[in-house]
Formats: sequence, C-alpha cells, structure tokens
Amino acid sequence: MTTQDLAGPGGVAVLDTPLSPIEQWRARPADQQPDWPDPVELRDVVAELAACPPLVDARECDRLRDRLAVVARGEAFLLQGGDCAELFDEVTAEAVHGKVRMLSQMAAVLAYGASKPVVRVGRIAGQYAKPRSRPFETVDGRTLPVYRGDAVNGQAFTERAREADPGRLRRMYEASATTLNLIRMATATGGAGGADLRALNRAFAASTTGRRHRRLTGEIDRALGFLGASGVSPATLGAAEQFTSHEGLLLDYETSLTRLDPLTGRHYATSGHLVWIGERTRALTGAHVDYFAAIANPIGVKLGPTARPDDVLALIDKLDPAREPGRLTFITRMGADQVHSRLPDIVDRVSRSGSQVVWVCDPMHGNTFSTASGVKTRHVEDVLAEIAGFFAVHRALGTHAGGIHLELTGAEVTECVGGGITVEDLASRYESACDPRLNRSQSLELAYRVADLMR
Repeated sequence: MTTQDLAGPGGVAVLDTPLSPIEQWRARPADQQPDWPDPVELRDVVAELAACPPLVDARECDRLRDRLAVVARGEAFLLQGGDCAELFDEVTAEAVHGKVRMLSQMAAVLAYGASKPVVRVGRIAGQYAKPRSRPFETVDGRTLPVYRGDAVNGQAFTERAREADPGRLRRMYEASATTLNLIRMATATGGAGGADLRALNRAFAASTTGRRHRRLTGEIDRALGFLGASGVSPATLGAAEQFTSHEGLLLDYETSLTRLDPLTGRHYATSGHLVWIGERTRALTGAHVDYFAAIANPIGVKLGPTARPDDVLALIDKLDPAREPGRLTFITRMGADQVHSRLPDIVDRVSRSGSQVVWVCDPMHGNTFSTASGVKTRHVEDVLAEIAGFFAVHRALGTHAGGIHLELTGAEVTECVGGGITVEDLASRYESACDPRLNRSQSLELAYRVADLMR
C-alpha cells in the first residue's frame, strides 16, 4: 500500500481499512514527498525493500541511544557531520574512509577540549534525499522539477533526469549498504588510529591555518603519545564506534525498512542508527511526526528560528512521552544573528519541564547566503559565531551544550568562505550537490576553536 493508493483531497489519506501503527502516518499530510509518476512501480520497489535485510541492527540503535543518554546528562559530547547530500557516484573506499578519518580527527580534538568522550555520528549511509524550498526551478526560461537528491532524481537539468524515479530508492539501499560495509572496515582496522591522528594533527599544525593552534596540537600529540607509552594502543581511537544518521524524509522508503524487533516488541527504522525530522517537516499534525513517534530509534528534530517553546514541548509529548534519556535530540539551527534571541526561551522551557534531551547546534543552515553571482555559500566565521552563541546560551542557563551538527567533507573543496577561501575561490572546487560544506582544513579549524570554547 502506498501514499498514492491512500491519498484523498488535500493529500490526506482516505482509509478503508485500519493501518498498522507504523503506517499511521499515511492518514496525515506528508510534506516534501516526491511526485512519483508511477504508483505501481513505487509499490513494487517498496515491497522489494521490505523483503531486504536491515541495514543496521536494533541493538546498535539501542547502543547509540545509551551513548546519547550520557550526552544528555552532560557527560559526553556529540559530533555529527557529513555531506549535505550523498551521491551514488561517490560511494568509494577513498571517499568513505576520508569522511571517517575526518570525524575521527575532529573527535580527538573535541575530546581533549571537553575532557569528555565524543560520540561520533555521521551524516552518511542514507543522506540521499533533500527537502527543498520550491518544487520547481527555472533556468534560461525553462522550468523543471527541482533536484531532490539522488534518491529521487538526477542533477542534470533535463526532463528525464528531473523526473522522480522509484528505482532510485533501490539504489539508495544498495549505496547505503556498501557505505556501511566500508565504514565497518575502516573502524574495525583502526583506519584512523592514534598514529594516524598524530600525523594528521602535526600536518595541520604545520599548515597556514593550523599555526595558531600549535599549542593545543602539541598538547594533543603528547596526550596520544602518553597513551601509547602507557600501554593503551592509540590505534583503538580509530576503532571507536561510528554511528550513522540521515534525515528520514522519504516515508515510503523509511517504512519499507522498518522492522519489528522480537526482543523488545518495538519497531525500528533499520535504514540508519539515528534519523531526524527536518525543519520543514516537523509539523505536529504531519506524517513525519506520526512515523517517528512509532519507531524506537534515537531520533532528532531540527528547530529553526520559527520554533516556539509550546510547539517544542508538544513535540516532546508526542515523540518522547516516556521521557527516555537519549531518545530525543533537538538540533537547533537559528543563525548567528538569532541564536541569542531565539534559543534561550526554548532551552529554558524544556529544561524547566524536566525533559532530558540532547541539545545540538547546527550552525550551517541558518548561515547560508548567496554571492552576487548566485553561488550558495557560508562563512566559517558565521558558523563559529552561532556555535559560540549556542555555548553562551547554555552556559547562562546552566544546561549542557551537547554537540555540533555539521555539513562537511574530508576533501579540500571550495564551498564555504573563510580559512583562506575567498568568494573568488568558490568556483575552483565547488562539488556539493546541494548546500556548501566545510572542507577538511575548515573542519579542523572549527574543531580546534570549539575545543577552546569547551576548555
């Protein structure tokens, strides 16, 4: 049964038979869903995926929820990061291992700064669909559907490429499975172990950007050396747990990979360890909130400057009625210019309600702007300003600034301004399929500066 089979006037399902708990979302308006041209093909692909093995195990999801409960108590820090939109053509060992290595290096810096464990969660192995502000775009007088990520359609500005293709959901599953295997290989072999981290940090300290952080780099290098001298293999740092996450946007796909766990009797989204609801799909009466309420995974919700405290409290009641630590993460994306005015009331009201959620800062989406030539970018200093504001708000309220959520890559792309990249440099290696990402040098610079904030 598909959304198209059920949709009535206004996009709300007209039901002849009761739906299972995990399908209840079909009775709600579902925003940001593709206009699939062939309902029969969609139904066939969804049925095929429903018979496929899960991508992640329920116990892995439980373990991440336990780790996030530690973050919620203020005893750990969350680093969540990866591509804005993954691409099928970039599922290679080099690309995946580069992202894992990037997160490992950043985690080591942040752990030293915070003197706390760092939980690593990638925007990876599932981040193939994107919500968009407009359904169509016009180029040179020609209007076509907007690109919604490789899970839905292609980037090429042609009618054929931009038509939503249900077969891409199958490719999304296959690409995610391959990526997960590559992640597990990298972590199992200590692909970014202590020795590698020491070499990477030393290389960064020798760079133009890293010179200002030589003191902290030296302290981290000595700490890693001490671990090795004490008989604690620094290589185990690279084998740290690496969890996956993505925006659970395409509800037909997510539902097809939802499995009932026989041990707990609860449903899990087995497409990834953590899935989140986006800023555009967090309506209390919407389909996404209904679906997320029915799964047992740790889940996130993006909160932008339009979020109101009452709405946030209502989301907690809907998504975390048992008030389970580690279950719910709020990922705030206020923008550097609004974080001080918008965030305090929300955090204060949630804190006074007694709910123990994880607070994470997404400093990317609220700080996007377009250059005079129309190139979408972000300035590293704006990103850092929102993070600093996020920490200041939590410090003033006595709550825990639990983590950061970044769009980044391990490659030296030129998509964000700052760290030696100017507006004029953007065209040289602008490779993102959607929003601009921090490159390797900018990501490390950010990690060192956030570590300073936490010391």
